[in-house]
Amino acid sequence: MPRTLPAINLNRTITVPVLLSYWVLRVIVEMALGKFKIAVALCLSVVALSLAGCSGYRPAPKAFHQAVVQPYRLDSGDNLRITVFEQEDLTNTYAIDQAGYIAFPLIGSVSARGQTVKELEGQIAGRLKQGYLRDPDVSIQVDQHRSFFILGEVNSAGQYTYVPGMNVQNAIAIAGGYTARANQANADITRKVNGEVMTGRVTISDPILAGDTIYVRERLF
Repeated sequence: MPRTLPAINLNRTITVPVLLSYWVLRVIVEMALGKFKIAVALCLSVVALSLAGCSGYRPAPKAFHQAVVQPYRLDSGDNLRITVFEQEDLTNTYAIDQAGYIAFPLIGSVSARGQTVKELEGQIAGRLKQGYLRDPDVSIQVDQHRSFFILGEVNSAGQYTYVPGMNVQNAIAIAGGYTARANQANADITRKVNGEVMTGRVTISDPILAGDTIYVRERLF
């Protein structure tokens, strides 16, 4: 009596992984029965299903990719070296706190989140002019960028110091490289762009930004 697999109940919601498992099992059974032509056809079905599972992913908007060529936007965790010309008491390193502010002498809290370095220079100079200094000359450098995060199929997932010019491959190397189950073709990045959180799928040669969260997925086979 021929051996067969039970039929899938189509009244239930069937996910792509469930269908993939079913067809892989069918390939094994048909190969065992010597039905090689059927097995080949089923293999093609498995490939088609895996591609269908990937094609459901919605690409990130343009702003996600454009962010890597835009001026750097400050946020919590950045450390800034702020120099006020001929004002040694004001020149120092300042950290942006969790609320997105720096505490600056004379003028108090200054909002830094979402600002470029040039914008923050102008904001501090403008407030110092209001009764403190006649013509303040303010310059700012990012002394240390906020961290990036890497999760998923890497050997040492966690939080790491960002260095300008890094790409996904660099980040994976810092995190101890791939696990044996990792999808090494690409990765997902979640980043904040203009106050909005976005996720996009990128190649491992794509640049990353400070504050990004990188997720390395598990491969299907």
